[in-house]
Amino acid sequence: MEHNNVTPYNSEYSKKSQVEDMFDNIAPKYDLLNHVLSMKIDVLWRNKLVKMLSKDKPELVLDVATGTGDLAITVQKGTGADVVGLDLSQQMLNVGIEKIRKQNLDGKISMQKGDAEQLPFEDNKFDGVTVAFGVRNFENLEKGLSELRRVVKENKSIYILEFSKVEGFLGPFYMFYFKNILPAIGRLVSKDNRAYTYLPDSVNAFPFGEKMKNILLKTGFKKVEYTKLSLGIATIYKATK
Repeated sequence: MEHNNVTPYNSEYSKKSQVEDMFDNIAPKYDLLNHVLSMKIDVLWRNKLVKMLSKDKPELVLDVATGTGDLAITVQKGTGADVVGLDLSQQMLNVGIEKIRKQNLDGKISMQKGDAEQLPFEDNKFDGVTVAFGVRNFENLEKGLSELRRVVKENKSIYILEFSKVEGFLGPFYMFYFKNILPAIGRLVSKDNRAYTYLPDSVNAFPFGEKMKNILLKTGFKKVEYTKLSLGIATIYKATK
């Protein structure tokens, strides 16, 4: 199944508006669930991405699908850069804005509502672009990746952190957790029946590893490398313009 055919709800609305609705619904419980379901490994993954990004010495970074701002905050603290966080879901942004205010980072991180496939920024504006667990939700993956490429400066990179598939003997155990236990906990805490069933469905349908690398190269990036994390549960892709 094509990844863009996997949607959160079986409705006539576009994937984009369904994703917006889903994140608006789960926003109040999103951070709690994220850390519980990933056993906080997601914090290590974000730190790894920021360590890679910090080598570019960025001054201005765009964090797409910023959600509640976890990666934007990690980027700011790890690089000292000014960060613009952009997301479809206003409710997720509201949680992020409050979090940023509490950490006295509102002078360094700005949050705005927007669409990754139609970024409201000029070409070659940012020293780096980051996306954590967001490209899987793009309605049109190639269009979204082209936009990320458009707004990053020449010879600079975008960094994508995304779920992939665990291969080898641990694969079946992980898939059992992912398809059965994770959605049950998600339903219990978030009260959204579909949100955490959509997660394994969308990961299953999403291209990863060499396939994702080839899509990024086809989009026009001159160099793409990727690093598997935690036995392949997630992958960081670095694509240079």
